[in-house]
Amino acid sequence: MNFSQFLNQSIVCFDGGMGTLLQRQGLAPGEHPERWNLSHPEVITQIHRDYFDAGSHVVTTNTFGANLLKFDACELRRIICAAVANAKNAKEQSKGTQQKFIALDIGPSGKLLKPLGDLDFEDAVALFAQTVRIGAECGVDLILIETMNDSYETKAALLAAKETCDLPVVVTNAYGADGKLMTGATPAAMVAMLEGMGADAIGANCSLGPKQLTPVVRELLANASVPVLLQPNAGLPKVVDGQTVYDVTAEEFAEEVCALVQQGVRMVGGCCGTTPAYIKELLTRIQNIPPVPLTEKNITAVSSYTHAVTFGDAPVLIGERINPTGKKRFKQALLENDLDYILSEGVRQQESGAHILDVNVGLPEIDEVELLKNAVCRLQTVTDLPLQIDTANLTAMEAALRRYNGKAMINSVNGKQESMQAVFPLVKKYGGVVVALTLDENGIPSTADGRFAIAQKILTTAAQYGIDKKDVVFDPLAMTVSADHTAALATLESLRRIRSQLGCHTSLGVSNVSFGLPDRDTVNSIFFAMALEHGLSAAIMNPNGAQMMKTYHTYKALKGLDPNCTDYIAAAQSFACITPAAPTVCAQPKATEDFASELQRAVIKGLKDKAAELTQQLLTQIPALEIVDHDIIPALNTVGLGFEKNKIYLPQLLMSAEAAKSAFEVIKAGLSDGQKTADKGVFVLATVQGDIHDIGKNIVKLLLENYGFTVVDLGKDVPPQVVVDKVVALHAPLVGLSALMTTTVPAMQETVQLLRRQAPWCTSIVGGAVLTQEYADRIGAHYYAKDAMQTVRYAESVIAARK
Repeated sequence: MNFSQFLNQSIVCFDGGMGTLLQRQGLAPGEHPERWNLSHPEVITQIHRDYFDAGSHVVTTNTFGANLLKFDACELRRIICAAVANAKNAKEQSKGTQQKFIALDIGPSGKLLKPLGDLDFEDAVALFAQTVRIGAECGVDLILIETMNDSYETKAALLAAKETCDLPVVVTNAYGADGKLMTGATPAAMVAMLEGMGADAIGANCSLGPKQLTPVVRELLANASVPVLLQPNAGLPKVVDGQTVYDVTAEEFAEEVCALVQQGVRMVGGCCGTTPAYIKELLTRIQNIPPVPLTEKNITAVSSYTHAVTFGDAPVLIGERINPTGKKRFKQALLENDLDYILSEGVRQQESGAHILDVNVGLPEIDEVELLKNAVCRLQTVTDLPLQIDTANLTAMEAALRRYNGKAMINSVNGKQESMQAVFPLVKKYGGVVVALTLDENGIPSTADGRFAIAQKILTTAAQYGIDKKDVVFDPLAMTVSADHTAALATLESLRRIRSQLGCHTSLGVSNVSFGLPDRDTVNSIFFAMALEHGLSAAIMNPNGAQMMKTYHTYKALKGLDPNCTDYIAAAQSFACITPAAPTVCAQPKATEDFASELQRAVIKGLKDKAAELTQQLLTQIPALEIVDHDIIPALNTVGLGFEKNKIYLPQLLMSAEAAKSAFEVIKAGLSDGQKTADKGVFVLATVQGDIHDIGKNIVKLLLENYGFTVVDLGKDVPPQVVVDKVVALHAPLVGLSALMTTTVPAMQETVQLLRRQAPWCTSIVGGAVLTQEYADRIGAHYYAKDAMQTVRYAESVIAARK
């Protein structure tokens, strides 16, 4: 029986933690645990065997950090081959009679992907593919991608696995206390992307104990049609007599996980702090619980790097403004490669209430493949709305889909065999909700019967490619009534039948209906209302148009989709009035946010080029330091406060910091010799010895520099004495230490204690996924920062107190 067959029939139990067990066996601070596959194979084999003997069905190889960023190609192959051999030996030696499988364990690279970091997406895919290739050649049964806290890196790893082997792939993410990934993704967003790409199972692991992860698991279960895996920590870590221990007992752990199995979790195991004893206790609790059957959720959803947009009762608004058709200024921007104009259009539509942004950059005179890919990537740095990739160029479509961070909407396919054969394989590979136009080789039928028949044909063909109808949204095509007075009626009837008889969602370019007519806004808005009543799920429209937005908010209020008419009242206040003397709308809806200045808006929205341009203009009118104090720093504070309140997420924080940095560079270039910006002091940063994960450190560095600190970045895998020597040489008042892995926390403790002895004036700040305030206190650190903004706030308070 292979793993997939076993999973379909059973509750599957994985193993537990590896790092803490290796520490007990003598793993030294800063030592790479993966090398123990070669130097201590008997220890690794024994741990695997203990888990098999405890009843685990799956053990994961000791390869969490095995990649080319950490080891050269030759050593990487030796490590992975040895790791798989150790697991196979344990399987043979185990006395357990249960089904046994071996998973190749793949953890995060430790780097942020561009544009937030310096690792290119394709380089990340290649990095993971090399590890997968070796593991598959060695004969593992499945791939486990785990502890991912960034949706983009998760996509790269899953894509690498799917392109490199045909083994089952299980993906688990590390969610924070706010129920989201470090980069902001909700469980629903991750389900949409991962299930769309073909992950065989989805889940949550690490970061928290089972009780804290319960809301995350429930959201996964509510959205996922594939099995859900839960591998929580044994609570939170603390140090007792020099050893790392966790605060949830095996009995408590088993009881809490068992309750979630009863709610539908099909795969269980443990992460940091769990041992074979935890797994044995867990299996005792769940052995008589029948697996909850999997159900198809039938959720039509697209996603960005933060959230999912679900098609349902409330209409979805797709902003149409990023499209050159009929837009002279937009065409000019495309020809001049003026991406900042495109970004501004995206931001403006989000401010006006769009839920999804259509992205079309097709012009004969440009390289659409490169421009569409770049536009999609850059738009995702300034807006967290899902995108609709709109192109007839299949090469451009694939390039954009591959780089897109989330589950995109794809515009479009139609009933022509040529179209379906070209587009459906891309939908299947990359995931997405595809817009299907009801036309075929014979053109657009004039009747609802004809369009309905094409919709049926498209669904039948999609199913042959493994694409469910929930991922097909039909556009029955609005034709102009000035050319055919029955055109609108045919479209409306098509909407009704597709929604009621096929059970599929629909989308429509509403404004086509009024082409050639006067007062088009009135025609469009009334047709929009009629279409909504006939089952329209989403409209491609201009969210800056007051008439259409009024119709949208009025419809929601009248259909009972706006409790207490809250949204309607708020929207009504933002539109200009319509009076008998002025029967047309006299202004566009106001943006939902107010900004003290255009520069503040550019920084807050992450518009890097715009921020530099505005700063250059302001320097001709306002002193440089006044711009810093009145515009740049207040904008950063606004973003920082939003981050602390979980209203914005890491990508937006970083892009705002980059925009501020571009403004600062203009400021510095314009300063005279007698002027300078304030320097708040030296801050030494390092990722501790043995740890190559420098994401957190790099984020802290960027923010500290924007707030006026001189940052000395020592890099990653830094020995304790190197950190101390630099602090002493610079007499630095502040030092920041980062660690992601439990196995590297002892190196952090050693560094902190060395600082206490040799640099007692220096304040130490520690951070990382495995740390808590209690843990920081026990190792002697002055402060635990849960995120980058806390580091900045505390550092400012330390400097202020010393003045």
